[in-house]
Amino acid sequence: SETFVLFIPIPPVFSHRFLENSLLNAEVKEGEILPPTIQKLMKGYNKYLRPFFDNGPVTVGMSLDIASIDTISEINMDYTATIFLRQRWTDERLVFEGNKSLSLDGRLVELLWVPDTFIVDSKKSFLHDITVENRLIRIFPNGTVLYALRITTTVACNMDLTKYPMDKQTCTLQLESWGYNINDVMFYWARGNESVSGLDTLKLAQYTVEDHYTSVSEAVYETGNYPKLIFHFELKRSILYFILETYVPSSLLVVLSWVSFWISQSSVPARICIGVTTVLTMTTLMMGARTSLPNANCFIKAIDVYLGICFSFIFGALIEYAVAHFCTLHHPDCNNALMYGHHMHDCEEEMNGIVTTIASNSSRLKRRKDSPATAPTPTAAGEPGLAPSSPTTSEPKTAEVPPELFSRCAKNISVLRKILRSINCCHVENPHYIDNYSRLTFPLSFIFVNLLYWTYYLYF
Repeated sequence: SETFVLFIPIPPVFSHRFLENSLLNAEVKEGEILPPTIQKLMKGYNKYLRPFFDNGPVTVGMSLDIASIDTISEINMDYTATIFLRQRWTDERLVFEGNKSLSLDGRLVELLWVPDTFIVDSKKSFLHDITVENRLIRIFPNGTVLYALRITTTVACNMDLTKYPMDKQTCTLQLESWGYNINDVMFYWARGNESVSGLDTLKLAQYTVEDHYTSVSEAVYETGNYPKLIFHFELKRSILYFILETYVPSSLLVVLSWVSFWISQSSVPARICIGVTTVLTMTTLMMGARTSLPNANCFIKAIDVYLGICFSFIFGALIEYAVAHFCTLHHPDCNNALMYGHHMHDCEEEMNGIVTTIASNSSRLKRRKDSPATAPTPTAAGEPGLAPSSPTTSEPKTAEVPPELFSRCAKNISVLRKILRSINCCHVENPHYIDNYSRLTFPLSFIFVNLLYWTYYLYF
């Protein structure tokens, strides 16, 4: 009932011959599944050597078909696209007789040399493999090879969001050779700008494709110069969604804050409730608008500017009521304002009187200095004596005022008069006029700022 296993040692020579026979059988078995034409082409073919290995670089023509652009992310600054990449080159070792091309299974691409093309700014990519790997290989009688792939890739795109959401973004798709430099491989677009198709019929959620073009360049690295093909496409954002989502609600909140101008100043709870509610709602709207944007301090976006303008007007409406209410407490009726105005007028008249008095005294002193000195008059006895006393001789002698002091005093008085006038102009005789002025100045200012905003961001 027991089973015994007998191990017989095999010499190394016999094991080596057994391995060679198994490899030969595998090659024969592989050759049996290939058609005779392919067997003839593969005979002596070395896939590790590029075409024209000793006769200059091999030229590879490329074309793209954009199947879809799934997502464009402003937070990650990238886009995800599904593309059909087609590459054409000529391999002199694959020339065969006939007038029909050979379409091979995609799994046979492992037997051929293919370019080592990669997407430069790709973050992650994958080759579709449902139900089999989406690869196509086709060989033409003159040795031309067509190699097509279906790839989904996420590519980085540097975005300038200073005019968001009225911005235009230019993204690129760059193709380079990984290991072969320009001495080994040369890339070119197969049909120029017509090499890329699919964008004309592409429908995007927030963008429209305005323009696209191709270019040829070289990538310079420490290891050498490598061929590069660049596909540029310009995306313009659709602003209608943001108008309905952000601009219209924020503008309506500003208009709502103006309702308090038509409410009596004695209704403190009503006016405070409108002001605080609009401020809090505007703050929530500003926070919601920034959730879909990168948290970068270097970007002051157009939507941030507009939301800041709306917040300033709403906050200004709340401050306006605080100022009006403060003036009402200090001037509860118009009589006080009228008395204040009369008091300022009396002060101004008093200043005018002081200036007039100083000016008259100065002119009188000047005339006294300019008049000639009076000589002594003889008396009735013929002897010289004092003249009869005049009314002016009994008056005390007026002190002389220097001209510099007079001019300085006049300047100070004029400055004081200007200050009193400015205070009188800034004073509000009736606090209820503040609401009347605000009903006109706030809407006009908001309309003017909107004209400047939309003109700058749409045309500059």
